[in-house]
Amino acid sequence: MIARFIAHRDRPADPVIAAPGGAAANKPVWKWFGRRLAQAQSGIALTEFAFTAPIVLSLGLMGSETAYYTITHMQISQIAMQVADNTSRVGEASELQAKRVFEDDINSSLVGAEKAGDRIGLFDHGRVIVSSLQRNADNGQWIAWQRCRGAKPFDSSYGVEGTGASGTSFQGMGEPGEEIQAAAGTAVMFVEVSYDYQSLTPFDFLDGNEIRYTAAFNVRDERDLAGLYQTNPPTGVARCNVYQAGRP
Repeated sequence: MIARFIAHRDRPADPVIAAPGGAAANKPVWKWFGRRLAQAQSGIALTEFAFTAPIVLSLGLMGSETAYYTITHMQISQIAMQVADNTSRVGEASELQAKRVFEDDINSSLVGAEKAGDRIGLFDHGRVIVSSLQRNADNGQWIAWQRCRGAKPFDSSYGVEGTGASGTSFQGMGEPGEEIQAAAGTAVMFVEVSYDYQSLTPFDFLDGNEIRYTAAFNVRDERDLAGLYQTNPPTGVARCNVYQAGRP
């Protein structure tokens, strides 16, 4: 089409368009352009993609974040069970005496947790607590010893080392009414893991949520319950008044 302008005697006229075949359509350019734009279909897919891409991308990232959060929950749960299982098996076996457990045995179990949780920074953003639940002289429940590792300022929810040393008022470790108790002559390795979730994507609506799991395993063999022994030369002790990610 060929556009031409018709001058008006008193005021400038709106531009008009020559209709196909040469006949004047006598319509302003902006009306003609608006109609053509409304009828145009070229580039419509690109326009739709520009509108929908941010929405689709956001939904995809939120789905990925939720899936990663679920996987992290499972991983923390497995780490808790792994540490409880390992600490229930460790010790120096002997045919002449009950199995003795050393500080280095507990440290090695915590190194296993370090390897399992290395990808999520377990000890940088969380803490693992291992407690030996036993019977005291009054036949009550007693946390005989406790070892911890991790930078997160988190303490046991069920008692510290020495809780229940005498008497029978301490009911054991676990949720009220569902406490786990040690039988006479044996011990239960009770493990608590607390971790502050670290987001994978820019959608940090779950960032910082605490993920907490517990696990408990009865010791596998006859164990010397007098306490933890030291090697020669002595190894580091994972004390619970120290909050650090590094190995003791």
